[in-house]
Amino acid sequence: MSPRRPVRESELNAILISPNRDLAELFLATVAKVRGFQILSDIRTYPSRQTLEIRLRQLRPEVALLDLATNMEEAGDLIRYMCSLQPPVQVVGLHTHNDSEIILGAVRLGASEFLHAPFDPPMQLEALARLRRLRQPEAAVESEYGKVVMFASAKPGSGASTLATQTAFALKRATGGRVLLADCDLGGGSIGFLLKLGQKHSLVNVLENPSLDVAAWSEYVVTCGGVDILTGPEAPHVLTVDPPKFQEIVQFMRSLYDWVVLDMPSIFHRISLLGLSESERAFLVSTSELPSLHLTRKASSLLNQLGFGKERFQVLVNRANKRDGLGGSEIGKLFDCHVHSSFPNDYFSLHRVITLGRPLASDCELGKAIEHLASALTSSSEAEKKKLGGALNAKPVFSET
Repeated sequence: MSPRRPVRESELNAILISPNRDLAELFLATVAKVRGFQILSDIRTYPSRQTLEIRLRQLRPEVALLDLATNMEEAGDLIRYMCSLQPPVQVVGLHTHNDSEIILGAVRLGASEFLHAPFDPPMQLEALARLRRLRQPEAAVESEYGKVVMFASAKPGSGASTLATQTAFALKRATGGRVLLADCDLGGGSIGFLLKLGQKHSLVNVLENPSLDVAAWSEYVVTCGGVDILTGPEAPHVLTVDPPKFQEIVQFMRSLYDWVVLDMPSIFHRISLLGLSESERAFLVSTSELPSLHLTRKASSLLNQLGFGKERFQVLVNRANKRDGLGGSEIGKLFDCHVHSSFPNDYFSLHRVITLGRPLASDCELGKAIEHLASALTSSSEAEKKKLGGALNAKPVFSET
């Protein structure tokens, strides 16, 4: 189950993949008339699986409109890939004419529908009706899935784990809902140490489990302060993370919890990029020290190059010191992205709770700042529920070469 996003009742969010530009332009000319598809991205070549994976995770389309006329072999490989995802992307084949052999081949590979030039409106409307019927079971349960919030840093030691941990506790206090804190640092996460947890299982065990079920999940987590904790491995672990498997795990977490807080390693790790793709809200944690600012700026540039727009992540400035003379607007200009919040260097309060292994109270400066962040998260979540479309979810049409 993909994250919830408002969808216009009359349109399905779609990406268009078509090297044949005459075919693409002919189809796009009918889109405004039929109003059945909202084209999020017009991709002008058959992309590699890696490139397509990034686009799908970023845009989360419901439908892929795929040119079958240019190269059926390459198109077929993309059909197989998109249909292997969880949940699969519904593929609609596009062709210059009604070719029964092509139709049969596409359906066998997993395509849901087939449209051909001149793309008559009645034909499109019939296909849209069938696509919506296929999506009804998913749409019926979509609202039951929780929100995912990710914390990562560019420079290790910037305090992302601390902010993730305390934000999870603050979300529990603010909402009373089910909250999971997952330590996704396979190099040896620190949350188990910070909270003084003795746990024999970690994310590694979950990644190695071929199937997940609710009954067995309680063996993987330990409860602390009303929050379920999935710890990182006690010792550094080298494990190649399979993107579909990680997506499956995050979506399974969504099905069990109202809030899932992911504590990720440095944003330059592949698993952190996967976490960003799966999150509604993502925070890049920096300090006001020059090395951390430098790496955070590089990270912001990298994320933009990878196709993660500025609306996909925000910066948190940890251990902020008024004597540094750097405000949020100045740091935002440095990163060329939005600075959401700053947190004081409340060393003594933090040292006390780490020593005791308990949640941070809201009666100290740092506690108040974290409560404010949790309040902002819950407020934005409620606002999203009340509207069918908003600025955070609006996606422009753009072309790619």
